[in-house]
Amino acid sequence: MTLTRNSGVTMGNQRAYFGLARATCALGLVATLLTGCGSDDGSSGGVTKLTFAASTFGDPGRGPLLTKWLDEFNQSQDKVQVSAAAVPYPTFGQTVLTQMGSGKGPDLVRFDMPEFEAASDAGLVAPLDKLVDVSKYDLLKQPDQFMVHDGVRHGIIFEASNYAMFYNADLIPTPPTTYEQFASTAKSLTKGDVFGLAFRQTEAEEAGVWQDIFNYVYGFGGAWSDGKNLTINSPENLKGLQAFKDLYDANVIPRGADAATFRRMFAEGKVGMELNNGGYVTATRGQNAKLNFTVAPIPFPVRKQGAILAPIVVNEASEGKDEAGTFIKWALEPQNQVKLQEILGASSVATATQRSAETLKATPFLPVFDGLTETSLPQIVLGFEAKTPDIRKVVVQNVVAALQGKTDLKSALDRAQQQATELVR
Repeated sequence: MTLTRNSGVTMGNQRAYFGLARATCALGLVATLLTGCGSDDGSSGGVTKLTFAASTFGDPGRGPLLTKWLDEFNQSQDKVQVSAAAVPYPTFGQTVLTQMGSGKGPDLVRFDMPEFEAASDAGLVAPLDKLVDVSKYDLLKQPDQFMVHDGVRHGIIFEASNYAMFYNADLIPTPPTTYEQFASTAKSLTKGDVFGLAFRQTEAEEAGVWQDIFNYVYGFGGAWSDGKNLTINSPENLKGLQAFKDLYDANVIPRGADAATFRRMFAEGKVGMELNNGGYVTATRGQNAKLNFTVAPIPFPVRKQGAILAPIVVNEASEGKDEAGTFIKWALEPQNQVKLQEILGASSVATATQRSAETLKATPFLPVFDGLTETSLPQIVLGFEAKTPDIRKVVVQNVVAALQGKTDLKSALDRAQQQATELVR
């Protein structure tokens, strides 16, 4: 399957994006973090110099290892040199998109899906079809389908981090396998200062609420759209979000606590379960290396869950597109995919890989994440990818209003359907 752009989500989004870019520049939010980045006007001494921008290069745990991985490419040949550019996550999207919009920026970029969709929709990403022959690689079909729009490949998966159920194995010896067991476990664990579950539930954490409710919508057979029309108020969505609201109403979560707070509580053994992506493994161990936790598939009726997808793309403005393609082909070689996955930890990469015995001994539940790749979905609205932030805001506002008792859930979803439909016309 390849994604087809909805007729109402192309040029309008491109104009909206450039408006955002100009506003961002005007506000001075874009620093000169990438000044001097980009291919060095071709070659220098026979060597083409490229820059690869990714927020993960600034990660204290994975960043240095990713830089060493780049060094391996640089040492493997003498024609192309790739250097890392670390841009802080909170400003990464605006910084890179704005520079790309002005015909500048890094040659290679690791994007999250919303920025990937915006960049490809605005024509800022170079098609990869002539740069990389993907038929030579065993790409994971489920995440890879989102790299292609209208038959044109814009990206290759750099990292896919699937959502699963994290649980405290001291509090929960046997994980729930149905929603009924999930709810029952959450209720039985909630006592005193210990809560059975935690999730985000305030407008202040809009993006996080969207990530959390995504699992309930798709896990109960729902979807935000059918690819052509929004389906926000479908019966399946109502069922999934009612399950979410039932848990909220049961007081099994620390109401009002933000993600940073309840994740610390999970690390302290004061929260029994949480639905999160593979990147949370490293963070949890960083807070409490002795915590006895593990993961299992989310125990909802349908095996579908969210995923953080991060594509690698080539800047359309780059003068070193062929050389950037050379790097991507190197990255896709089996041994380099294995090394990348070991660096990323609980995430998958572009191709099917085999984890080492040493890695599995250190983290025996990694196969759980790997086994979810084919049923995981990016947290975007299919057919309305570039409009996802606007749709998300409307949905979250209405769902939170229902949680707070300002309206019933069905009316909230009906209102969200109407408002979002008007936005995408």
